[in-house]
Amino acid sequence: MAFNPNFLSESIQLSVAPVFLLTAVAGMISALTHRIARVIDRSRSLQFEIISEKSLEHQLVLKQFHQEELIYLSKRANLVNISMALLVLCAIQIGLTILELFFAETIAGKMSISDYVLYTFIGGISCFILALMCLLWEVFIASYTVRMKPQSKASISLKTEQ
Repeated sequence: MAFNPNFLSESIQLSVAPVFLLTAVAGMISALTHRIARVIDRSRSLQFEIISEKSLEHQLVLKQFHQEELIYLSKRANLVNISMALLVLCAIQIGLTILELFFAETIAGKMSISDYVLYTFIGGISCFILALMCLLWEVFIASYTVRMKPQSKASISLKTEQ
């Protein structure tokens, strides 16, 4: 079976369009990697602050004070992980779409798209949208925790003396 160069160029053109979505997915995965790193760093910082406190009373107050933020950090980490998993699933499905389009064009010699192309493409786009929604929710949580009223160590000391 000889390959027709025209069919090959058309199949490459058709297969390249979803590649742009893969580029967006790669960019989002990079951004999520940075967000999870920030969450982990902040969590470690808070935990170190609690552990490094010499006074047991202050340590308990710090633990209680930081507990709410640590809970929010845990929620943020879960949302970033879910979003990351959805993006990887999206990338797999879009990759399968590209392979299906390319093989349908080159093997059959003319366009005979399988029924799976529609499902993998819609599945990939659905995962992308769900990942964006998880990212948005994580950003809302992060914004909320920044607006929480900060307390100084002096005010914490006052609480322990009461």
